[in-house]
Amino acid sequence: MKYEIISTLFDKMEKTSKRLELIDLLVELFKNTSDNFTQKLVYLIQGELGPKFEGLEIGISDKLVLKAINRVSGISHEDIIDTYKKLGDIGKTAEQCFSNRSQNILFSKTLLAEDLFNALKKMSEISGSGATESKLKILEGLLSISSPIETKYITKIITGQLRLGIADYTIMDSLSIAYTNNKSNREYLEKAYNLSSDLGEIAKKLVFEGIESVKNVKIELNRPIRPMLAERLRNSKEIVNRFKEEFAIEWKIDGERLQIHKNQTMISIFSRRLENITEHYPDVIEYIKKYVKIDKCILEAEVVAVNPKNNRILPFQELMHRRRKHKIQEAVQKYPVCLYFFDLLYLGTKEFITKRYIDRRKSLEDIIKNNNNMRIVDSLITNKQRDIDKEMKRAISNHHEGLMIKNINSTYRSGAREFSWIKLKNEYNSEYKETIDLAIIGALYGKGRRTGKYGTYLLAAYDNNENNFYSICKVGSGFTDNDLNEIADLVNKHIVINKPKNVKTKIITDVWFTPKIVLEIIGSEITLSPIHTVGINYFRKDVGLAVRFPKFNKKIRLDKTAEDSTTVDDIIETFNNQNN
Repeated sequence: MKYEIISTLFDKMEKTSKRLELIDLLVELFKNTSDNFTQKLVYLIQGELGPKFEGLEIGISDKLVLKAINRVSGISHEDIIDTYKKLGDIGKTAEQCFSNRSQNILFSKTLLAEDLFNALKKMSEISGSGATESKLKILEGLLSISSPIETKYITKIITGQLRLGIADYTIMDSLSIAYTNNKSNREYLEKAYNLSSDLGEIAKKLVFEGIESVKNVKIELNRPIRPMLAERLRNSKEIVNRFKEEFAIEWKIDGERLQIHKNQTMISIFSRRLENITEHYPDVIEYIKKYVKIDKCILEAEVVAVNPKNNRILPFQELMHRRRKHKIQEAVQKYPVCLYFFDLLYLGTKEFITKRYIDRRKSLEDIIKNNNNMRIVDSLITNKQRDIDKEMKRAISNHHEGLMIKNINSTYRSGAREFSWIKLKNEYNSEYKETIDLAIIGALYGKGRRTGKYGTYLLAAYDNNENNFYSICKVGSGFTDNDLNEIADLVNKHIVINKPKNVKTKIITDVWFTPKIVLEIIGSEITLSPIHTVGINYFRKDVGLAVRFPKFNKKIRLDKTAEDSTTVDDIIETFNNQNN
C-alpha cells in the first residue's frame, strides 16, 4: 500500500472535527488497506508504533527534524526556521520545504506504508552512542523519497504531533463498519480492548479471525487491563441515596495507582495510563516476590512514599520522584514506599473481574497479609450516612485524601467510569469542595520575581465526546519557585507555535502547548464565564464555565494523561449540583 494514500486521507481527517465524517474517512482507509497492514495502521492512527504499554518512542525533536529537512532539501537552515515560525507546525513546514522539488526526484521511488512503519520502528529501537545520527540518516532517507504531503505526516508522526482528533472509540466504530458492516459490533471490540489494552492486536484478530474471536479475548498476564474508574458525588447524603443498600467504604489513598502482574518470577507493573513502570519500583518487585505466595495473579494497589523514620505517608509529589528517568536507585533509597492493595483481577488461571466486589475482597484478604511494606486498604460495609462521615474524618486524620465508596455486588468493569465506585474527597472550606485535574494548554510570562519564566498557566478540561480541550481557568497561585521550574521543564517538551487544533479557547497566550501535562487544582466555586469555553452555550449563548480563585494543589499528575483530565461533563454536573 502506498503511504501517499494514507497521508492524503490523514490530510482530510485533519481538516474536519465532525465525528461521522472521521468515521467515513477511516472506513474508507481500512477498506483500502491490506489485511496484513491493518494492525500497524491502527497504531499509526493512534500516533503510536505499538500498544502504549510497550513504550516505543522515536526520540526525535522538532529541532532534529528541521536539521534533516535542511540536509535533504538544500534550503538554508535560516529559511527553514523562518518557515517553521510562520507556520507553527512541523508537518506543514516539511510539506512547504519539499513542495518545489523536481518531479524526477519525487517519483524516483514509491514509499510503501509497510516500509515507512518498519523504518519508524527501527528508529525507536536505536539507542546508545551515535543513536541520534543513525536516526537522522533513516529520517533523511524517508524524506528523500517522499512527496510533500507524505513528508508532512512522516514528520508529524515522528515528533508525536499527529493530531487527527480521532479517539479510540471512533477507531473501533470504523473497524466495526469496515470489517463486519455492523457498527453495533463496536461493543465487542471495546470489551476486548479493555482487557488487552492493544487496539492494533484486536484489529488484527478481527481481520483474520472474525468477530467471534474478538468476543473470546481473555486477560493475559503482563498485558495491562484498562482500569475501572469512579464517578464523583459531593457528600454522604448523595451517596446513600444513590446506593439504597449496603456498600463498602475504603480510604482513598493519595498515591499512584499500580496494576501488578505476577507470573511465576516475572513481575510487571503498569500505571493508570497503561505505561510499563516496572523499572521505577524495584522495591515493589521484591515485596511481591517475598510476600505474595501465589504464582499467578493481577493485583491493584496504591503506592505511597513514606518517611523512613516514622513510616508516615509523604505527599504525592514526593512519590513522583520515582517517575523520573534518571537516578531511580537514589529515589528508591530516599523515598521508600508502602503498598495499599484494593482489588484482585486475576488469580491462578481465572479472571476475577466477573466476580462481585465482596468476593474479590475476600480472596484478596487470603493472599495479602499486612506488614510494614504492604497492606490491604481498610473496608467497612454499611448502609449508614454517619459511617461515611466518620470514616472521612478518620481518613483525613491519617493523611489520606478521602473515601472510595463501592457497590459490594458490582463486578470489575474494565475501562468504565460508573457509579458502582464513587469517590468522595475531603471537604474544603469553600462552596466548591472538589479538586479537579486539568491539562496545561498555554502559558503567560511572569512579572516581578517571575520575570523570565512562566508565571501563569492556562488550563483546560477534556471533552471525551469531541476529543477536544476547553479552557476553564488561568492559574498563577499556589506555586513555589521549584514547582514553576519543574512544570516548565515538563511543558517545554510540548511547545507548539500555534494553538493546537483540539484546543478551544478565546484567550491568547504567550506560549501554546500540546495538551500533555496535568495539574491538580482547587478553587472556591464554578462560575459562569464570558471568556472560558468549558460548557460554552450550554447555559447561555457565548458563555462558558470557569473555576473561581483557582490554586495549584501541589500535584503534578504524571500518572495521568491529558485525556484523563476532569471532563467537561463533570464540570457541568458540578455547576448544576453547586447551584442546586
